[in-house]
Order: sequence, then C-alpha cells, then structure tokens
Amino acid sequence: MHSGGGWLPHGYHLDSHSHAQGQLVYAAAGALATTTERGTWVSPANRATWTPPGFAHSHRFYGRTDVRVLAVPVELCGDLLPHPSVFTVRPLLREAVLVLTDGRPEVRPGAHRRILSVIVDELSDNPDQSLHLPEPRDERLRTVTDLLHADPARPATLTELGGAAGASARTLSRLFQAELGMSFHRWRTTLRIHHALAHLTDGMSVTDTAVMCGWSNPSSFIDAFSEIVGQTPGSYQAALRVSAPDVGSLRT
Repeated sequence: MHSGGGWLPHGYHLDSHSHAQGQLVYAAAGALATTTERGTWVSPANRATWTPPGFAHSHRFYGRTDVRVLAVPVELCGDLLPHPSVFTVRPLLREAVLVLTDGRPEVRPGAHRRILSVIVDELSDNPDQSLHLPEPRDERLRTVTDLLHADPARPATLTELGGAAGASARTLSRLFQAELGMSFHRWRTTLRIHHALAHLTDGMSVTDTAVMCGWSNPSSFIDAFSEIVGQTPGSYQAALRVSAPDVGSLRT
C-alpha cells in the first residue's frame, strides 16, 4: 500500500480488503464511510479514519472527494489504537497529512518520517466515537437494524420493529445497550446522520435532507447534527465548498 491522494467521484466504492501496514484515510473535501466487522464510521472533512494492520475494511465516498491515504509502518502502529477508529482532524494533523500525501519530494533526509511521528502523536488522543455505527450479532437485533438500514426515515417505534424481530421492545432496548453500547434512539439517530452527511455532501439542501432522513422539522435535525458532528449542517456544507487542488490519482 502506498501513501497518496486524488479525487474520487461521488459513490465510488472500494471493496473489502486489508493491509500489512496501518492506514489513515482523510477526506480533505467530501466524505467517506469506512466499514469493518466492528461497524461503520463516517468521516466528513474534519475527521479521519484509522484502520490497524490486518483489519478487513471497505470504503465508500460521498460527493467529489479529495481523499488522502497515509500508510503507517507496522513499527509505529503499536503507539496507536489496535482497532478501527475515527479521529478529529485538528489543523496540525490536517497539514501534516496533506504534506505526506501531495506527492512533494522529501527536502531533507528523514523529514517525512519526522512528520509521520507528529501525526502519530496527534492520533494518540482519544478517538471521536460520535460517528461510529456499531452493527449487532444478535439475530433479533440485526432484523431491526436491517429494516432501518433499508429505510432510515422509517418512523416505526421499537415496539413495532419488535413485531418483525419476534422480540419485545424491552428485550430489544436491553440488547441495544448490552451489545451496541447505546440506546435504540441514539443508534437510529447516528444512522440518519450518516445518511444526512451523504446527502449534504452531494449538495442536497438542509431542509430536504432533514425530511429524507426522517426528521419532522429542520430545527430538530440541525440540533441532532450539531451534537454528533460538531457543527451545523449549513456550516458543514459551507466548508465543503473550500476544496484542495487536484493532486492526481489515488493509489491504495
């Protein structure tokens, strides 16, 4: 696997694969979803996904995406989390990743390695789990989540979904907490935010996105989006309009 960057079209998908080295993927413009056996993480332009060596993962890209892929040598991976995660991209981390993925030659011997050490230090902070959507193993719970994946805007209650799953709302509520570490409401809200990010990145208006993803009014959508993503939908779309220059083809 190589480090590098390039533009990918909306909807581009990379099938499940793994690497001998660690991999940091950052969308300098656009957004991406990374899926592993532990669930799905969505990374807008202020997040980056980390996948340790050996983890099978796939990517899907939303909007025209300036994707940056950074290989992390195995000897440095021990300083990072041993499982897939998402990290907030602060200014220093962003600039360091851009430097190592824009194809510029190394000016001084060892410069790239020193910059990579800065990136590892930046990734040593706690990851941001707000956009992680875990997936269940329990068949009853999977029936419920499959129904919601098929239609995130579905307004069904947990009791109604339980009818299809053959389980009571109380049982399902307990399973959401025990197996996924979050409430049914939180899981469905995160699922809807994942879809909202894709719609917003593709240019859909905030109001239309709210309706498409199941919110009864834009203000409740804005509140939920701001709480999980850390900025309003309008601010997110405004930031998307500032894109980096094309740097050529992506190599993974």
